[in-house]
Amino acid sequence: MDKQKEIKERVTKILGWYDAHRRTLPWRSEPGVVPNPYHVWLSEIMLQQTTVATVKSYFEYFLTRWPKIENLAEASLDDVLHAWQGLGYYARARNLHKCAKAISSDYDSRFPETESALLSLPGIGPYTASAIMAIAFNKKATPMDGNIERVITRLYAVAEPLPKSKKYLYQLAKQMTPDQRAGDYAQALMDIGATICTPKSSKCSICPLMHNCIAKSKGLEGELPKREKKPIKPLRQATVFWVTRSSGKVLLRKRPEKGLLGGMIEIPSSSWEVERKSRAELIEQAPFDINWTIVPGTIRHTFTHFHLDLEILSGTYEGKSLIGDIWSMPHQFNDHALPTVMKKVIAHVESALG
Repeated sequence: MDKQKEIKERVTKILGWYDAHRRTLPWRSEPGVVPNPYHVWLSEIMLQQTTVATVKSYFEYFLTRWPKIENLAEASLDDVLHAWQGLGYYARARNLHKCAKAISSDYDSRFPETESALLSLPGIGPYTASAIMAIAFNKKATPMDGNIERVITRLYAVAEPLPKSKKYLYQLAKQMTPDQRAGDYAQALMDIGATICTPKSSKCSICPLMHNCIAKSKGLEGELPKREKKPIKPLRQATVFWVTRSSGKVLLRKRPEKGLLGGMIEIPSSSWEVERKSRAELIEQAPFDINWTIVPGTIRHTFTHFHLDLEILSGTYEGKSLIGDIWSMPHQFNDHALPTVMKKVIAHVESALG
């Protein structure tokens, strides 16, 4: 069969399947309804490193609180970070807020309709820009998420492991991208990858591409895509300083805007180091010069690129507060943008100290 004719046949099958089996998602417009770029962008940022099931409630909450991008732009970063709690990868939330401000001020609250302009905005990389172009504006673009990579890998039986194969997979996907219905096509591949061509138990018998899939014909669908072995994550260590007053309030502080967990609220801690500091060196980083008691046990938290082990020292302080100190009653912790690692600290202290 002629290559172009074969590609056209595959695209027809994909779109036909999508018309019959598309997922209903809070951010996805109904057939015939023009997509809202704000909804597309917000969902795509939230879906990075996060599952659809988790994102649904967050997406709906954000729209209830900030129904338009100009509303989000006017919000405080603290409010956005607080609403983002539980989604992780908080740099996304900071960039979300920056991007909303940029679109509101520089583009009169309207998303630009070129990839180059989208790529100039905070937090929008090649995948997100392509997704917005295809889904929000129905322009020919080729977004490549994990689901689409898996579908293309199996369709063409690409043996080279990810991530080395990414560029080749993109070229294969690009030559399949249709001139018309680019948004539906991209979402169809996402849906096929999420519901049929899944990582461990693909449902080939109901896949619209079963008879076109080279991996299926060779019995390789369970082996692809291959992945390079991930390097062992390094371990960092730190000490958390749990400071209370006789009133029951606990000391919190805001992390610097830049860096990991930037702008989030934390229980004060030492620097996160590969080598464990001596007790004397750690005490130098403590917020106050008081008597410290070791809280039994340690906490392990895993970030994208490293593990973090935390020990906890507790003490009481009745003196003068420093600039930036936040004193909160435990029942008010939820009023603050506390990342998951700090919630683990709180749970551990409450369990250990009652």
